[in-house]
Amino acid sequence: MLHINELTLRIAGRALYEKASVALPEGARVGFVGRNGSGKTTLFNAIAGEISPDEGTISLPKAARLGRVAQEAPGGSESLIEVVLAADTERAALMIEREHARDPNRIAEIETRLVDIDAHSAEARAGAILHGLGFSSEAQQRPCSEFSGGWRMRVALAAVLFAAPDLLLLDEPTNYLDLEGTLWLYDYLSRYPRTALIISHDRELLNEAVDHVLHLSERKLTLYKGGYDAFERRRREQAALQMKAREKQIAERKHLQAFVDRFRAKASKARQAQSRIKRLEKMEPIAAVAEEAVLPFNLPTPERALAPPLMSFEGVKGGYGERVVLSRIDTTLLPDDRIALLGANGNGKSTFAKLLTGRIEPLSGDIKRSSKLKVAYFAQHQLDELDAKGTPLSHVTARMPDAFESKR
Repeated sequence: MLHINELTLRIAGRALYEKASVALPEGARVGFVGRNGSGKTTLFNAIAGEISPDEGTISLPKAARLGRVAQEAPGGSESLIEVVLAADTERAALMIEREHARDPNRIAEIETRLVDIDAHSAEARAGAILHGLGFSSEAQQRPCSEFSGGWRMRVALAAVLFAAPDLLLLDEPTNYLDLEGTLWLYDYLSRYPRTALIISHDRELLNEAVDHVLHLSERKLTLYKGGYDAFERRRREQAALQMKAREKQIAERKHLQAFVDRFRAKASKARQAQSRIKRLEKMEPIAAVAEEAVLPFNLPTPERALAPPLMSFEGVKGGYGERVVLSRIDTTLLPDDRIALLGANGNGKSTFAKLLTGRIEPLSGDIKRSSKLKVAYFAQHQLDELDAKGTPLSHVTARMPDAFESKR
């Protein structure tokens, strides 16, 4: 399906790919892995024709349809279902043409093609995808403009899935999904009937939904069969074999060189010494196993241990105005608790998080917090919390000015 041949690609003078080659089989579901910043998204841009390789070629079959989640989240007055239906451009064009066609023969051709592409079930299929990604039937009829950026990105994902392209490119597709949406996507992708190339750091997705792993390392591309666990196992085996082969070669070179050094000056051994010199010259050095640097990351330890409980809820009711989302909350949070909060969409998980952080006050009941408690909150759609004009550093320093002052 996708053929990459001798690809060299540089960005700002830095080589991300150097004579890299790979061929993705038709119908393969491929997880694309590699270090952050190594060039995975850049390759997507090159496949989509947004940038050109410095050398080499990227080729797809003629008439192959390429699909990628739009970088701009859909907005405006169109309903969610309308946005998703419009992603099947052939169906949309045929529907418009059918409304204006007058030639009976052409009308018949249009109807035949609509049957071929299963157009009659389009709305049901689009609705099923939206539902899987967390949108109720009622929400699907609402305009995109009513939803936050993170929810609109789900609509963009739904649209490209509905279009069912011959080559589907997905870049971190679970970023905006909750647990239910993520599990649904695992299942959907595992049954995707065409070729998919998926950038992800989600180990479960890379084991559940793909049948190949494409690894970017040292500016080269290597394709492995199986999921991520099989890929890691195969890489460890290859690294062990390479290390043994290198050690064996080093020992052999040392042995040959010792013979040359000892007998080069002796006439009776000159021919043998020369033969060993030629063997040394022809011997291609086996490279050491490349080990990717791992940056240590430690979560900071709180400045002081707080006495339990950190927080307690007594008869708490939570919601917005007259709309009650949560009721009869009686629970206690203790130091060192590690709690996973599960529940279906709309059951109040985000509302509970907002009660924890003090972003909303309870409608009734009492929440008691330790007087020295500090709470950090990473929202489901954290993108909406960011200043689009700021930098990553300015965002962090604004949140933790004291910490940065102490490091200077």
